Amino acid sequence: MALIELETFVAAPAERCFDLSLSVELHLESTAATHERAVAGKTSGMLALGDRVTWRARHFGLPFRLSVRITQHDRPRSFRDEMLHGPLRRMRHDHFFQRVDGGTVMTDRFEFAVLPVLDSMVLTPHFRKLLVGRNELIKRAAEGSYSVSRRDRGKPSSGSS
Repeated sequence: MALIELETFVAAPAERCFDLSLSVELHLESTAATHERAVAGKTSGMLALGDRVTWRARHFGLPFRLSVRITQHDRPRSFRDEMLHGPLRRMRHDHFFQRVDGGTVMTDRFEFAVLPVLDSMVLTPHFRKLLVGRNELIKRAAEGSYSVSRRDRGKPSSGSS
């Protein structure tokens, strides 16, 4: 099992960081480089306990589908999303939000296990880069210097992966 842990300080309340972290639209903005789309389940708005979403994206030039479910939800302290179906053997992403002087420390704990045909040595830096970019966008949105676009990126698209 590979593990990535990140901490990001945000000069905003934990509630705002928590809500932005569950925004489908913000997630889509943060993954623009992989052309990610929400194609099934809850495809827009804010995810809640029990919600499922299927993402379609291109990684390393190949199309992938990943279905996740929000399996834990304790606003504004933490939530967890876990893979239901996808290209990995297992994936669990814990999100923690700790109030500190002047804001919030967001902590990501991203665990994954790869199938034999995949290499965690390649995927770990790739996933870390995606998480860092996502957290930078959440930070900008929470601190008020960025607004989430309302483009049609959260809508299911026609065509197959």
